[in-house]
Amino acid sequence: MNKKIAVLSGDGVGPEIMAEAIKVLNRIGEKFGHKFNFSEALIGGAAWDKTGNHFPDETKKICENSDAILFGSVGGPVTSAQDKKWLNCEVNSILGIRKHFNFNINLRPAKAYKQLKNSAFLRADIIEKGIDILCVRELSQDIYFGEHKTEEKNGIKIATDIMTYDEKCIEAVAHTAFQAAQKRKKKVHSVDKANVLDCSKLWRETVTKVSKKYPDCELVHILVDNCAMQVIRRPYDFDVLLMPNMFGDIISDETSIFAGSLGMLPSASLNSKGFGLYEPSAGSAPDIAGKGIANPIGQILSAAMMLKYSFGLNEEHDEIARAIEKSFEQGFMTADAVQEGAKSISTSQMGDKIVNNIKI
Repeated sequence: MNKKIAVLSGDGVGPEIMAEAIKVLNRIGEKFGHKFNFSEALIGGAAWDKTGNHFPDETKKICENSDAILFGSVGGPVTSAQDKKWLNCEVNSILGIRKHFNFNINLRPAKAYKQLKNSAFLRADIIEKGIDILCVRELSQDIYFGEHKTEEKNGIKIATDIMTYDEKCIEAVAHTAFQAAQKRKKKVHSVDKANVLDCSKLWRETVTKVSKKYPDCELVHILVDNCAMQVIRRPYDFDVLLMPNMFGDIISDETSIFAGSLGMLPSASLNSKGFGLYEPSAGSAPDIAGKGIANPIGQILSAAMMLKYSFGLNEEHDEIARAIEKSFEQGFMTADAVQEGAKSISTSQMGDKIVNNIKI
């Protein structure tokens, strides 16, 4: 197989962890006889330095001419958030690319590794029961894409953010969730706030209608505030979490504690044509950039998701996952999730261990 991949490393630790993902992909290509052609493009602050634009046209063209996008991270120090380089950087970069390619569905796996149970914030006995959740988040509507305005009336500032959903959008993400559940434990928890919000009432009604097409799957409706509690209290009871954009943004970050570090989590953003962007869930972490201590596993697992969802290479995806778990079993991990008695290694060393566990 020969595939073109747009590589958008971005800012902060992005280039460091991206280098390890490419290292692993090259190893997979060598083992399975694939050729991955990488085209690097600028995004975020790195793009601003060269073009004065966070998402330049040249980057759009490179992405349009690729089979998938491998994305790093964007953003700068909080203390510099109002600088021209960083002002609206995430909005212009991340929301810009999602809008340009009509990415409407986000997939984020949240898995607890028993080898790293002492890094997780949950009790070890909960981890031992097994936690493997797939968060399916709608990505193109909700409050992020509604009208935003701040006005002043009678000397008082009033801010308004409008939440909007249509049933076609909800149907699309619901089908994705149920189809994923059919390949897993056949259980979908749909998250909403239907006791208050009209958008959530439509969400619940539409998801219920779609569920009739998947009689082999169980559907459970759960209010978002209850979900926020139960996903921590009994995470082993969840399989697929189907969520609107804002609720999914929050709950999927909450599930990051299962892996012991946000740097462990991958994600995929897909459009209706199956074109995808793959990125780790952690941010650019400018405070540790250049120190060689960033966790590359979220980026590597994002590359593995690209193999699975964009290229249909399930065996290759599983090979990367096995190599990562083998590295944990050997006692290696970056500082953010290292266990007692294990060895803390650098970003590049972690990549090397994973590559070495992909035997040719």
